[in-house]
Amino acid sequence: MRLITANLNGIRSAATKGFFDWLSHQRADAVGVQEVKAQGDVVAGQFDRCGRLQGHFHYAQKKGYSGVGLYVHHEPSDVRIGYGSAEFDLEGRWVEARFDKPGRKLSLISCYFPSGSSGEERQAAKFRFLAEMAPHLAALKAEREFILVGDINIAHKEVDLKNWKGNLKNSGFLPEERAWLDQLFGAAGLVDVFRTLNQKEEQYTWWSQRGQAWAKNVGWRLDYQIATPGLAALAKKEKIHLEPRFSDHAPLIIDYDFAL
Repeated sequence: MRLITANLNGIRSAATKGFFDWLSHQRADAVGVQEVKAQGDVVAGQFDRCGRLQGHFHYAQKKGYSGVGLYVHHEPSDVRIGYGSAEFDLEGRWVEARFDKPGRKLSLISCYFPSGSSGEERQAAKFRFLAEMAPHLAALKAEREFILVGDINIAHKEVDLKNWKGNLKNSGFLPEERAWLDQLFGAAGLVDVFRTLNQKEEQYTWWSQRGQAWAKNVGWRLDYQIATPGLAALAKKEKIHLEPRFSDHAPLIIDYDFAL
């Protein structure tokens, strides 16, 4: 199974830059997208399918904001829109496709974690989201296998961003955020799949649009595939697709040795 995640920074913008043309040649079985920044009336009939892939979406209540999608080749047994949050389900941050059959419960999830970079109010919201998400993922892991893909908006370790010393007090690399991932990939038992396959430096998926961040490769690794251990162990190959570019993020591709 080939699973791709990509923050589009606007589905219409990414489409004009060739994202769907590129995707049609990737032989993907599932694709999570984030920051759709569009509503159902825009997506329907235009972006709700890509070749053999059928899209399922969670739109933000606020127009032009957030929103996630999950394109899948196989028909899910169930689709969950939102994760039951009174606050964050209004922001379009979670779509989950379930592929259950006798003896197996499996979910693929596209998720977009909040950014706190715009100020203290949104950073506080980000911490509230993390506080909700930890027990939700723990409960999900207790009942089923899953792979969550998406823009997590946290660089986990120093190797995961270029200028780590200069960002120790900035959203996305705060000690509390990194400790949350330490717990997730530690005691909570989930796996950062990319890092099981690639431990190299300068493996970034996002570059600021300010200055010459892209040209100088001053990047951050913000896009993840997070899996339960059994599925993570089946990961065989990874790739960060750098060019052509479709947004300020790069798609992350991982091949797994299982089928839906």
